[in-house]
Amino acid sequence: MKTKIAIQGVRASFHEEAALKYFGEDIETIECDSFKKTCEILKQGKADYVVMAIENSIAGSILPNYNLLRDYRFHIVGEVHLNIQQNLLVLPGVKLSDIKFVESHPIAIRQCDEFLSDYPEWIVKEGMDTAACAKGIAENKLTNTAAVASLLAAKLYGLEVLERRIETNKKNATRFLILANEVIEVKNANKASLSFQTGNTVGALATILQCFAEQNVNLSKIQSMPVVGRRNEYDFYVDVEWKKQSDYDAAIRKVLKHSVNFNIMGEYIKNERV
Repeated sequence: MKTKIAIQGVRASFHEEAALKYFGEDIETIECDSFKKTCEILKQGKADYVVMAIENSIAGSILPNYNLLRDYRFHIVGEVHLNIQQNLLVLPGVKLSDIKFVESHPIAIRQCDEFLSDYPEWIVKEGMDTAACAKGIAENKLTNTAAVASLLAAKLYGLEVLERRIETNKKNATRFLILANEVIEVKNANKASLSFQTGNTVGALATILQCFAEQNVNLSKIQSMPVVGRRNEYDFYVDVEWKKQSDYDAAIRKVLKHSVNFNIMGEYIKNERV
């Protein structure tokens, strides 16, 4: 039986590319129209995992997804980095001069603003998903519309690549988390995602960060989110990496003494960015 992966978007989206990169080809993709829907599918046991984008090297953190991590309390069992390459896709035979509209996800549009600025006459429209825009062109036979999407979308939906690599920053990458509904022990884990709160006192956060530094545990990311309904209180989400398990264990023991609502969201193997 194939592993079932819930993704936001349709087939050939970057979420499916990330799923294929992490799990391999033998998967069944469950298309969802929102990140919340992917979480519901996992909660209901209709999927084995969720692949969820959490940050982009250009657009930054995807903050609503931190709220979903907080609300659903799924377990992070892995991560995958995907280089994001955007392309201008059209129906076969359509030329640049035929294009009047360009459709894609808002972030993808932002990633290609330099290219799109060369064609001010085009009307840029925001869509739910890069691949969904490509699919729409194919299904509706739109001869005046182009989509900004992946090569996988071009192949799956029978579109022609009119312009390749139109993203402004060629080092554009997105980090995706692999979520499960139950704890899955990962051998040789060397990275963890944690959440906690601190007291509202001078140096409270600095004290916790120092706990990691003292044990040679690297803090690779920190993100704060307001605690709903509590003024001046924040949840802190951090990613940490280590070389020696004993250093990480010691750091956690220290942090527990200085934090509240501490939670290990997941311990997993670091995925090197390529």
